[in-house]
Formats: sequence, C-alpha cells, structure tokens
Amino acid sequence: MDILLNVLKDKKIKEEIIISGSKSESNRLLILQNLFPEISIKNLSDSDDSVHMQHALSTNKEIVDIGHAGTAMRFLTSYFAVKEGREVVLTGSERMQNRPIEILVNALKDLGAEISYEAKTGYPPIRVKGTKITKNKVQINGNVSSQYISSLLLIASKLENGLTIELLGDITSIPYINMTISLLHQLNIDATFSGNVIKVSPKTSIKKQTVVVESDWSSASYFYSIIASAELGSSIQLSAYKQESLQGDSCLVEIYQHFGVTTSFGDNFIILKKEKETLKDTLEIDLKNAPDIAQTIAVTCFSEGISCNLTGLHTLKIKETDRLEALKAELTKLGARISVTDKSLYLEKSSEIITNIGVKTYNDHRMAMAFAPLALKVPIKILNAEVVTKSFQNFWENMQQIGIKIDKL
Repeated sequence: MDILLNVLKDKKIKEEIIISGSKSESNRLLILQNLFPEISIKNLSDSDDSVHMQHALSTNKEIVDIGHAGTAMRFLTSYFAVKEGREVVLTGSERMQNRPIEILVNALKDLGAEISYEAKTGYPPIRVKGTKITKNKVQINGNVSSQYISSLLLIASKLENGLTIELLGDITSIPYINMTISLLHQLNIDATFSGNVIKVSPKTSIKKQTVVVESDWSSASYFYSIIASAELGSSIQLSAYKQESLQGDSCLVEIYQHFGVTTSFGDNFIILKKEKETLKDTLEIDLKNAPDIAQTIAVTCFSEGISCNLTGLHTLKIKETDRLEALKAELTKLGARISVTDKSLYLEKSSEIITNIGVKTYNDHRMAMAFAPLALKVPIKILNAEVVTKSFQNFWENMQQIGIKIDKL
C-alpha cells in the first residue's frame, strides 16, 4: 500500500494518543514468561514482532518462521537451544536470511548448544537442537548487537549453573543490556553487571506476579518529531510512560530540547510541548546507546533546516535494511545534502524540501514512520506504508488523529 500524506494545514496540535507496550520489553518478557510460567504480562506490544514471538513460542511445528522479526530471531535462538528434546529450524524473510547470527551461535556453541546452518554459514535459517547446558562461562564481543547479549541473559537463570558473560572490547547499547538485567531483577533473579562482566545466578522458579510493560519510547520519537515542527504551543499527550524508564530511547527527552520540545511527566503519561523555536546550532550526538532513533532525528533536523552529526551508528548496517544508506538515498531525493560512513551520518543544513517525493521504506518500519512527520512541511508519499505494523499497528490512524489527511495511491 502506497499513501500520500497531505501537508498538515493547521499546525497547532493538541492531541492525546495511547501507544502500546514496548516491543523491546514485551519480547524479553515473552521469553521469560515461557521459562517462568508464573509471570503475567499487561500492556503487551501489539507489534508484528511480538505477534511473531508469541506464535513461535506456542507452535509445535519444526519450522519456525519469524518473518522480519530480528529480535525474535536472536532471542529464540537461545531459547530453543535450552529446550531439551525440542528441535526446530528458525527461519525468516529474505532480509532475515542475510542478517548475521554467527556471533550468537558461536557463543551458544561454546556453552555446549547444538546449532547448525541450513544454508549459508553465519546466517539463518539455523537448526537448533535443545540440550542441557552445564557450562557457565562465555565470552562475546561487547560492540555487537546488544540483542545477542540479551538473548544469552534471558536464558541464563535457567542454566543449572547460571552464566557469567565476559564482554570483550567496547560495549554498545548498554541501556538495552540494562533493560534485560532490570527485568531479571523485577523477577527477583540475581544478576550483576560490573565492568565488562555480567553474572546471572540460577533460578528454578519465581513468585507469581504481573508485569506491566511501559509504552515504547521508539514509537514516541515520531511524535517528538511532529511537535518539533509544529507551531509554538502545540502539545501531544502520550500514554503510558514513566520517568524512571528501562528504555534507552527515553534520551529523547533531552535530545528534543534542541528543537524547543519540553517533556512533562504525569501519572503514567507524558506531555510533549513546543515551547521554543529550534536552535540553529549543529546537533551533535553519539547514539551508540539509542541507535533506533537515528532515522527520526536525522529527518527532524532536515525538516527544521539544521545540520546534524550523528555517530555511534554501526549497528544500523545490519537492521531491517542498511539504515544509513537508506537514509542517505531518501533524504537526498528530498533535497538534502548528506554523507554517511559505516557508523556515522552528517547532514548539512538546508532551506528547501522537495514536495511529493515517494519515500521507499525498504521493508523497514522505522523508515516509514521517521519520514511521516515531514507532512507538517510538504506533501509526501510513503511507499509500502503497511510496513509500520512491525512495531506500531495504529501509526497511520494516529497520524490522521493529529490532522494529517492520508490518501491511498
């Protein structure tokens, strides 16, 4: 489905929007719930990724297809590795079969897991034979996707001797590792993260409890972008968020002050308000701890006519698409002057946005949503717009709620 977002006529916005639970938290908790049935989950994400995760955890079929769901691929690899007596083939979309998994597989094999490749070495599909793992120490590079590390952490307490993970070199996306550890703490599982070593103690069972998932901060980023380009005094209330968040993307609160956007916290909600004009200084940020909001920030800077220098983006090369090259291609079509390396992006300030451009989304939900706020400035086409359901089922309905008129092409 291709759509045209007509330019928003009234840029004075005042809306209340409810966003479903964090995909990152939900997928971690779904794995933990299957390891510890005593857990109940509220405000679970309605994203495609979480739906794929639930289906994979409930099916008895040998072949488990998780589509584009990268988080599910990483987390399920470890999960099925410790399901004694179960054998599955984990596969996914064409893009998923070109996203590396070897670092995680090697770590699990070092622990004694039985995993083999069905086609290309280092990539899905993979065959996983569940087995009892007794080894309790493993090393893994710290500068790889944090999902590899979280995948190991999620099964760690179910290993009879627990697990000690030594992270080698620099550590990327620490907030996502801390999110996993914090969820373990909520379940009263003993886990420590000191220096470059993480230790998780074994746990056979936990007390019956309900965990409420905070709404997704990555999803909130698109509304920060909208308010950044809205008229002074505009506001959007988002539910359900809390000030003490486990999610690294909550750094949006600080980053969007550059765009004159303030964030006030209420009882389980936040209010974003356009209080000041955007600063014209170059926005320089290291996003190694929050790479998923890089696309949104780059588009916001382009919309507001300011330059930005974003670094710490090396993990974007292996996401749903090569997000750095995709950003460069689509922003250039809109009139931007942009350069990228394998881990950074530099956008020059500009004063013009070319109208009625069709933005390719590359089967990447964040490409579609990051570019949508440009409708506050110009009419813009989003190609393959339904891709947003991967993480945000009601995104286009929320855009219409704000006042953006959408036509199917």
